[in-house]
Amino acid sequence: MSDSDRDINSEFLAARFEAHRSHLRAVAYRMLGSLAEADDAVQEAWIKLSRADAGRVENLGGWLTTVVGRVCLDMLRSRRTRGEESLEDPGSPVRMPEPVLSPVSGIDPEQEALLADSVGLALLVVLETLTPAERLAFVLHDLFAVPYEEIAPIVGRTATASRQLASRARRRVQGGAPAPDPDLARQREVVDAFLAAAREGDFDALVAVLDPDVVARSAGRVTVGATAVASGASSFAHLARMARPALVNGAAGFVVVSEGRLVGVLAFTVVRHRIAVIDILNDPEQLAGVDVSLDL
Repeated sequence: MSDSDRDINSEFLAARFEAHRSHLRAVAYRMLGSLAEADDAVQEAWIKLSRADAGRVENLGGWLTTVVGRVCLDMLRSRRTRGEESLEDPGSPVRMPEPVLSPVSGIDPEQEALLADSVGLALLVVLETLTPAERLAFVLHDLFAVPYEEIAPIVGRTATASRQLASRARRRVQGGAPAPDPDLARQREVVDAFLAAAREGDFDALVAVLDPDVVARSAGRVTVGATAVASGASSFAHLARMARPALVNGAAGFVVVSEGRLVGVLAFTVVRHRIAVIDILNDPEQLAGVDVSLDL
């Protein structure tokens, strides 16, 4: 094969890969909860493809999805802290994922591909509590319809055992990430009411907008119940005054900016016109990597 033919084949292969990049990034983000790590996983998939005999791959999309899944599984297993503590223990730490921020005016096309299927922050937080194998089985099967027979060799188990992994994960997700109200305008109304009450330190107004069993989660702790959450929210009125509305993973939320620096991100899950889950990100190191270049 001439150098010219090799260049043509390489360009053709790169074009085929690029057609799948958005999908692969979406898979990796759900697996890892980090955009930077997701990009690393996708790049690793490209390296593996460029070294493989791509002409023998019948279903390139499926092949790349399983490759990215395997790469992400290895990355999860290599983390020193994998966030596998139970959310049922209020004192257990939670590993918070990296949020995707958008202005309230809307989400750009690239973010739409990344956040398809309502990948809210609450879902990602719960995924952080799963074992790596459970997370892979749930993400690939439930979110991307990969058959258990194709998941089995990735996790080194049978298809039946892979089904059981996904089932355990599904129960955890259903208990910790309730389906939000789909009406974004209604979400915004409820979140704005929460913010107004927090700014005024109005305890009763805060309780009124919270679900009785609301869960507030941060990297340091989990707080359960409207009274406990309202007590905490009413104590940061000064931070609430610096809050700006934003979309957090496509849902109504807000960011806290102090002296031009992002110091907090709050994501809300609104269910039946009340706030059921609040996910709080305030780790300076993690927030330093969040893209806030857009007009929030």
